[in-house]
Amino acid sequence: MAVAGKGGVGKTSLAVWLGDYLARQGEDVWLVDADTALSLGPALGLLPDQIPVPLVQQKEIIQERVGTGGFINMNPKVDDLVSRLSTRVRGMNLLVMGTIAGAGGGCGCSANALLKAMLVHLIMHRTQWLIVDLEAGVEHLGRGTISSVDGLVVVSEPSVRSLNTASEISRLASDLGLKRQALVLNRAPEDYSPPDEMNLPPVAARIPALSSLLEQQQYTASVLDLPEQEFLDQTCQKVLQHFK
Repeated sequence: MAVAGKGGVGKTSLAVWLGDYLARQGEDVWLVDADTALSLGPALGLLPDQIPVPLVQQKEIIQERVGTGGFINMNPKVDDLVSRLSTRVRGMNLLVMGTIAGAGGGCGCSANALLKAMLVHLIMHRTQWLIVDLEAGVEHLGRGTISSVDGLVVVSEPSVRSLNTASEISRLASDLGLKRQALVLNRAPEDYSPPDEMNLPPVAARIPALSSLLEQQQYTASVLDLPEQEFLDQTCQKVLQHFK
């Protein structure tokens, strides 16, 4: 499952809430940070020295497995890298990749070839639940970076700019063959519905502005352990129902 949206709409927070909910249900969960902002670790409450080094910065591993010039191995061995490059946090596994923009077909970038191979390996061999926090915006979708996932959660605020980005993300994902999509409206009133002409995915859930999150973010980057835990769990259940 991939989580996408315009920057600042809360997609990383939702990715963490989904992962945390699934982990507390006893599921095998992998969270993958594929955003250049690298905010998934802090949102889980990790300090900088607790966050794995992004895979895109592992130059020696990239050269060893893929090569950096001439012939590039587009199908590198990655099964042993998953455990080496990840960390456990609150019953989940965190893998920090960095941006995977450009990892679609035809890309000659060594780092991105390894990144996509890691994603495919996780999807096909390692886990029941894989949640990928994507780069903000639409560029990564235009280059085919989510071609292997089986569901897309688009996060948007109830604003024209945010909804327009969400609509474009949905369109590009559909062009890639990813039809299983759900829209989550963040910081939205309970009775709000986006305009029909925007061609958005079906609304799975609405999350109001959480004053407790705003207050908590003043002293920690973590989005966990909020007093609205029961409501957030119900929200996660609604979102996951779209992909069963």
